[in-house]
Amino acid sequence: MILMNGKEYREKNIPLLKEKINKLDIQLGLAVIQVGNNPASDIYVKQKEKMALELGYKFIHKRFEENVTNEEIISFIDLLNKDNSINGIIVQLPIPEHLDVPLIINSIDYLKDVDGLTNINAGKLVLNSPTLIPCTPRGIIELMKEYKIDVDGKNVVVIGRSILVGKPIAHLLTNMNATVTLCHSHTEDLNYYTKNADIVIVAVGKKGFLTSEMVKDGVIVIDVGINRVDGKLFGDVDFDNVSKKASYITPVPGGIGPMTVYELMNNVYETYLLRNK
Repeated sequence: MILMNGKEYREKNIPLLKEKINKLDIQLGLAVIQVGNNPASDIYVKQKEKMALELGYKFIHKRFEENVTNEEIISFIDLLNKDNSINGIIVQLPIPEHLDVPLIINSIDYLKDVDGLTNINAGKLVLNSPTLIPCTPRGIIELMKEYKIDVDGKNVVVIGRSILVGKPIAHLLTNMNATVTLCHSHTEDLNYYTKNADIVIVAVGKKGFLTSEMVKDGVIVIDVGINRVDGKLFGDVDFDNVSKKASYITPVPGGIGPMTVYELMNNVYETYLLRNK
C-alpha cells in the first residue's frame, strides 16, 4: 500500500509556484468573504491567509455579520470585481441559509472565480474548455498524476455529488477518459458499484463511511472527508481496514486537505494567465 502524501506534494511545489509568481511584474491578490463565526471556516480562512502571505499575495479578509443581505455581499463583490489589485475572489462556504448561494457566487467575475463555481466556469469544465477548476478536484487530479495513476479506461466511483467536489471531479475524470459512476444518498446498492471500482473517491462528510467490505483488493482510494470528532480529524474512509486492501490511499489529515489550499493559490496565478492570454 502506497500512502498518497498531499502535504509532501504541497511542500515540494510551493517553491515552484513562488518562482513563477516572482517573475510577474505585479503583486497578485486574493479576497475571501466570510459570513458569521463558523469555527471550521475560521480555520480554513487562516490556512488560506497564511499561504497567500507566504507566496507574497495581497490578502483581503472581509467578514460580514450573520444577518447580512444578498445585496450587501453582492455590492462588496462588485467592488472586488472592479479592483485590479484583486485576482481571485472566494466566498467561504457554508453561509447562512437565508442567503442565495448561486446568486452570490454568480456575481463574481468568472475570471476571478478561483473556486470555479460560477455557471460559466462550471459549463466550461463540462465542455473541457480552459477554465478555473474547483480546488479540491484539481488537487485530486494533480496528486494522482504525482503518483502516476492513469485513469484512462478505469472504473471510477465518486460518492457525493456536491458542486465543490463530486460533480466537478466526475466531469474532470470523464474528460480524462475514465468511466465514471456518480453515487449519492439515493443510490441503491452502493456496494455493487464500489466493489467493481478501480478507484473510489469519497466526499460525503461521514466518518468511516467507506469500509473494507465495500472495496476490492488493489483499489485506489481518495478520501476527501474532513470530520472533527472529539478534537481529532477523521476522513470518510475506515482507514485502518481499507488501507489493508488498497494499492494507493490518501490519509486524513495530510492527503487531499493540503492540496486544496495549494490549488487555490495556484488558481490565483491561473487567473492572471487566463486574463492576460
